[in-house]
Amino acid sequence: MNTLTNTPFNFPGQKKVYHGKVRDVYTLENDILLMIASDRISAFDVVLPKGIPFKGQILNQIATKMMDATSDLVPNWLIATPDPNVAIGHACEPFKVEMVIRGYLSGHAAREYKEGKRTLCGVTMPEGMIENDKFPTPIITPATKAEAGMHDEDISREDILKRKIVSEEDYLVLEDYTRKLFQRGTEIAAARGLILVDTKYEFGKTKDGTIVLIDEIHTPDSSRYFYAEGYQERQNRGEAQKQLSKEFVRQWLIQNGFQGKEGQQVPFMSDEYVESVSERYIELYENITGEPFLKADVTNIVERIEKNVTRYFSEE
Repeated sequence: MNTLTNTPFNFPGQKKVYHGKVRDVYTLENDILLMIASDRISAFDVVLPKGIPFKGQILNQIATKMMDATSDLVPNWLIATPDPNVAIGHACEPFKVEMVIRGYLSGHAAREYKEGKRTLCGVTMPEGMIENDKFPTPIITPATKAEAGMHDEDISREDILKRKIVSEEDYLVLEDYTRKLFQRGTEIAAARGLILVDTKYEFGKTKDGTIVLIDEIHTPDSSRYFYAEGYQERQNRGEAQKQLSKEFVRQWLIQNGFQGKEGQQVPFMSDEYVESVSERYIELYENITGEPFLKADVTNIVERIEKNVTRYFSEE
């Protein structure tokens, strides 16, 4: 199965390109950004060696649907999606923090809690919780945006302001937007029989000083979902939750001795395993959006993208 793991484009008016862990961002003239969601998959801040069929399409299409569904609450960068893997929008100066918000004690927060820590990013977590319990109120636990090859790091609101990473005036807007988006995401998930457990949002500032939502939103790479049905029964019995997120990939890596630590080797990913991950992502798409997933033509993904993007700009 063909996958998109690198993007060798040179678009008209292209000024520079940034290759992220999953997305490649092309800066074009007239303050336009073109973002391509590749089929690369990362975990523990490491890009795994094989692409996942249709993953980029899934992430791009969920993100754009969710941006449309939240644009009345928070302005976003998006202008158009000329190809299943491509989003075009306004160039922004990104804030150097990711706004992570958690409704439940899961993932990284649960791992910290198990080690006896009761404070995460300067926020106190209540005593007596078990993994996947709901927090009394969602907590915001920001992370610094890492340079290539580096790990994102937890950071408190106090440190963000003290180190002047974000001004207090802007940070209050980021917090407000984060809570509003999480509330809307929670409502959308509930309508699909899901629980939005935790997620992260990224923001930028346009040339005119407007703070906008950028990158992805409510995708399985940036968010964790549980199935609502049976959630409380599983908690009562101390069982693992049935979830929709990239966590199943992290758990597979952990079981195979990899957590991104120095000296550890990424385990071999068989074609069967890669196919199973692709199927899980399609399941995620259909559950999160409530719509059937329509596979794009992957005969020649690079050629398809070039054609669709060229057509978009010629018709503008």
